[in-house]
Amino acid sequence: MALSIDITGVPPERFVFAPSPLAELTAMLHALSEPAHHPALHGWIAATSASLKPELSERLIEADFLWRSSRADFFVPGRPRATLAEELDEIDRLDDETYVFAALITTSCGSTPLHRLFSREKALELALARGPRQAEFAERLLADPPRVRAWVRRLLEDSEQAFFADSWARVQHQLAADSRQKADLLARHGLPAMLDAISPSVSLHGDRIVIDKLQDDATTAYNSGMTFIPTAFGRPHLLVVHAPGWRPVIQYPVADASLPHPVPLDLVQQRIDALAHPVRRRLARTLARGSHTTGELAEAWQLTPPEVSRHLAVLKQAGLLTTSRRGRYVLYQLDLMVCARLGADFVEAILR
Repeated sequence: MALSIDITGVPPERFVFAPSPLAELTAMLHALSEPAHHPALHGWIAATSASLKPELSERLIEADFLWRSSRADFFVPGRPRATLAEELDEIDRLDDETYVFAALITTSCGSTPLHRLFSREKALELALARGPRQAEFAERLLADPPRVRAWVRRLLEDSEQAFFADSWARVQHQLAADSRQKADLLARHGLPAMLDAISPSVSLHGDRIVIDKLQDDATTAYNSGMTFIPTAFGRPHLLVVHAPGWRPVIQYPVADASLPHPVPLDLVQQRIDALAHPVRRRLARTLARGSHTTGELAEAWQLTPPEVSRHLAVLKQAGLLTTSRRGRYVLYQLDLMVCARLGADFVEAILR
């Protein structure tokens, strides 16, 4: 499954790279509502949650379907501004129908984009599935859009005072620098290199940018151009605005030297498949404890050297092994750092 963005004829100058205060604030709000998604932010999430006044916490819970599972498209601006107030002013210029539609299609529906199924009844059904408070909020939004829009703006402004301003001050220069770096990468090395630097889940196929996501859908950028927004608080999510009528936007996590480089989903699947075979799991348990040659493994497990070589080739191709030399012998060892990224329970099990 993938999203594709047709960029036929889009000149380089129509690709915009810029940080967005609003997109970063709603990334923070998502992290606060789904802390399990963001283990690297646990310290910030715990400190921020503890500092919030109960009244603000209650209001954030009431509106959290706007950013919990995904975000309303107007929260990820196609044309970022310098301040949160300016971006909120841009939202205020939307007509009520556009605002309500964007606010109530934040929940995906299987592999079918919700904008193809939208109705008042469907929106209320999905809101009710999130809880009675969320359903009540959706009903109020449908009944009185101007009042609820003003309420949401005040909520975001209060969040800015409570925690966002300080957090934004710490990351905005990093985000601006990353935007400049990506623009320079595009100018010097072309679109494929820039996309590869954004995420291994984003690639160029002909005249289409393809993003590995949970649904199949497509949009175009040749009339509007496209925007790339870096985020420090959105990791590990790769957020894509692709609904009809909206300028395509990709919000991507900035690189962090303290964290391992993300890998594509197909490589994760390849590693899981490699370890699914019982013989390869036995070899992995042996190689987790030290390096061994093909002959040593064959003798230990009563296998033929060619059979061991075939299994080692699968593990190595999946990036699960490291190799070294001892004279004319090649020694293999399980890469525990790579395995740790697959899961702590797996590492503990093979080391027992």
